[in-house]
Amino acid sequence: MTTLAILTAAGSGARLGRHLPKALVELGGVPLVLHAARRLAASRVVDALVVTAPDGSGDVVARTLADPAVTVPVTVVDGGPTRQASVAAGLAAAGTGHDVVIVHDAARPLVPPDLVQRVVAAVRAGHDAVVPGLPVTDTVKQVAPGGDAELVLSTPDRAGLRAVQTPQGFTRDLLERAHKAGQDRSGSEADAATDDAGLVEALGEPVHMVRGDAAAAKITTERDLRIAALELED
Repeated sequence: MTTLAILTAAGSGARLGRHLPKALVELGGVPLVLHAARRLAASRVVDALVVTAPDGSGDVVARTLADPAVTVPVTVVDGGPTRQASVAAGLAAAGTGHDVVIVHDAARPLVPPDLVQRVVAAVRAGHDAVVPGLPVTDTVKQVAPGGDAELVLSTPDRAGLRAVQTPQGFTRDLLERAHKAGQDRSGSEADAATDDAGLVEALGEPVHMVRGDAAAAKITTERDLRIAALELED
């Protein structure tokens, strides 16, 4: 059996302040989506790739991914109004025969191939849902949202907190069940799950964590892009 990767690349990237989708913004002269696809392929544990593209950008994304370093078959589909809807679209477009599915964000372009390997290996070792994560180093406060001065409610013990990354890995059956159960949430950003593990948790199914990697940081702002450029130069 084989592993499918769904690469979500349908975000607008509004917070980057660019006039093109985030996945097509360049880092070191290479679009973010191509960086991510190259690294997924370089892991050698991914057998096929489905990429969810921004509406109207499917052809551009497909041409971008026609790259010698992307050594696995690629299918490009239109994404949805939310990340959750985009992943569901990617699942629907996937062929049969894949028993493991990993979901990765193009906004994490520098994911190390060995992180991809760790996630897939953990799923194949018997953990049906696996996410990578890093210890939280800042003190975290829980607040009552709203207003210029929010009320602090508590200070969680950060020893038990982790910042979650992608790729997240699942048995295909579990991921499909989770998306089917949560499909009513997928149309609205206010209600949609922010990651696929959250949908699995809503089923009451266990999710396990493996060690993440600082290189898999998410690019959201221009500052993030500049930091990633420095990482790329190392």
